[in-house]
Amino acid sequence: MNASTTMTIRLTPALKEKLGRLAQDTRRTRSFLAAEALETYVNRELQIIEGIQRGLADMAAGRVTPHDEVMARAEQIIAQARQRKAAGQ
Repeated sequence: MNASTTMTIRLTPALKEKLGRLAQDTRRTRSFLAAEALETYVNRELQIIEGIQRGLADMAAGRVTPHDEVMARAEQIIAQARQRKAAGQ
């Protein structure tokens, strides 16, 4: 069994009731479902923060593309796609 620790959180009565229903319907404990949901949330938020940090590091190192260059390339791609569509490809 994995090591674990206890943490107390406050929930609205409505959320606690929903969690209870989900636990019953899935034959899992409320604790299991809450820990699983929290892990998913924390992992997602950490990925977002790490992505922002990478972006800031890229900016600091000068690894950026000017906005006008990006927009010009995007417009070029859109124009090419429209031409292919008009040609029936």
